[in-house]
Amino acid sequence: MRLPRFYPIFDDAAWLDRALPLGVRLVQLRLKDRAPNDLRDQIRRGLALARAHDAALVVNDHWQVAIDEGAEWLHLGQEDLDEADLPAIRRAGLRLGVSTHDHAELDRALTLAPDYVALGPVWPTILKKMRWHEQGLDRVTEWKALVGATPLVAIGGLTPERGALALAAGADVVSAVTDITLNPDPEGRMRDWLAVAP
Repeated sequence: MRLPRFYPIFDDAAWLDRALPLGVRLVQLRLKDRAPNDLRDQIRRGLALARAHDAALVVNDHWQVAIDEGAEWLHLGQEDLDEADLPAIRRAGLRLGVSTHDHAELDRALTLAPDYVALGPVWPTILKKMRWHEQGLDRVTEWKALVGATPLVAIGGLTPERGALALAAGADVVSAVTDITLNPDPEGRMRDWLAVAP
């Protein structure tokens, strides 16, 4: 499966109004600490926006809402895997992405036949505290050899320039969060990303 090469992650569906008209075709909603009704409304709105722009929306973590709302894609971190009903997710036909940070997590992810594997943080990240140090480009190359045809997503501390390096090292997809959301010109920054990862 060939995925779009640029994969931004946002914490509010309002970002999709800004990203999708620029040509972003793969986007994740990572919604934390939301009231249940707000969470459902955000995912419903995100799915409608993505479908209107012929884009894929990946729901982070909230697998039951993703199933209920008819989402096509789900992303699970390693902790999320412990609590998710994987048979129900597969029965619903959801495509699945899984976060990995070390060999044990990669082995676990590959037993699930995921639709993509994410590796991070490739560079230091300010998004969240992690017990893993930066993975580096050599790990990107190693992970790609291990996952084979499964798409590999590089995440963590990426800029457009670093994204180009990650793609050259073997990543199929490059992902960004704060490089966009904290940028004074998010639309301009997304255009930079789309030029690097069309």
